[in-house]
Amino acid sequence: MQTIDQADTFTLGEREVMRMGYGAMQLAGAHVFGPPKDRDAAIAVLRAAVEAGVNHIDTSDFYGPRVVNEIIREALHPYSDDLVIVTKVGAARGDDASWNLAASSDELRRAVEDNLRNLGLDAMEVVNFRAMIGGGNQGPTEGSIAASFEALARMQEEGLIRHLGVSNVTATQVAEARGIAPVVCVQNQYNLAHRNDDKLIDTLAEDGIAYVPFFPLGGFSPLQSSRLDAVAAELRGTQMQIALAWLLRRSPNVLLIPGTSSLAHLQENLAAASLDLPEGAMAALDEIGS
Repeated sequence: MQTIDQADTFTLGEREVMRMGYGAMQLAGAHVFGPPKDRDAAIAVLRAAVEAGVNHIDTSDFYGPRVVNEIIREALHPYSDDLVIVTKVGAARGDDASWNLAASSDELRRAVEDNLRNLGLDAMEVVNFRAMIGGGNQGPTEGSIAASFEALARMQEEGLIRHLGVSNVTATQVAEARGIAPVVCVQNQYNLAHRNDDKLIDTLAEDGIAYVPFFPLGGFSPLQSSRLDAVAAELRGTQMQIALAWLLRRSPNVLLIPGTSSLAHLQENLAAASLDLPEGAMAALDEIGS
């Protein structure tokens, strides 16, 4: 069994987590909607991740919807004391699998309560507010997130949420959220080629705030790079392993949440924690985003 002992740790809220985590989105059906083809395989992947040392799982009740959280509960409940489950709110799924804005106070409360119920928890360790200004799955777009974040801060005061984070946000929105309540993590798209958050990552690192990148290889439009191919061939790793290893080297506050529904791919992803990138390889990879 591949382990992640060399991944090091970082403080997320008040909890020490391994920097190599797991993102549960791919445990749902196609287009993150409906049940998986093989529920038993999904359960096996979750259990294998935890057995390998993963203690940070990223999820949301709008994955499925409900499906992924129910699988997590079936696979891992009662949860080990060191397991940190992080969720996102701010969106809802339509019957046609569409992604719809759900950021009012009532919608956010319902989302938090749904996450708690389907995961079997009394309080969420971390809840990220996913900004969807402009609707759909657009990237970070300027606009106030104060009303939504204030609603989550009130639920934090009630004890339903221990810590808050933000997702799909600009640096201005991170600052706005931090003016309302402490922010323990920021979750945005970031990878070898998509480097818009370089300055933000460094600022967050100075303040001890985690940065959680998603789409390490570009997501729905995978990164095509001869430099990445060359480094992967030289180090005898996969493109994903090299991309993940680069992210681990990028900054100590970067927490990874690669997702997969395959045991074999899980093992490959976890192996990135022990992959050593020499300085020459780092320099070559840095040029991809320049």
